[in-house]
Amino acid sequence: MANENLPLSYKGHPLRRKDNLIYYGTMAEKYIIMLQILSSKDQGGLPVADRVSVQLQLTDPDLKSRDRVVKKSDQPDLFSAIEMGSIWLMRALAGK
Repeated sequence: MANENLPLSYKGHPLRRKDNLIYYGTMAEKYIIMLQILSSKDQGGLPVADRVSVQLQLTDPDLKSRDRVVKKSDQPDLFSAIEMGSIWLMRALAGK
């Protein structure tokens, strides 16, 4: 039986979704990944992301939103975007 209180996570970091935005990581850490689904196509009756923007952002609330962005890229699908984001987040939190 699945526990409804456990958040969805990927490689040890939580995933939160609001409409077409997915946040990967926690605001308590220095960096977070923001994934924005830019477009999707219908595949078998379900919408599937076919263009996703990935941004490594600082979580400092005192910075303007454009000053928070450290790295950004566009990816052709959600899996590639999450995988790239997880690598960026892991390296950034390790200080590399």
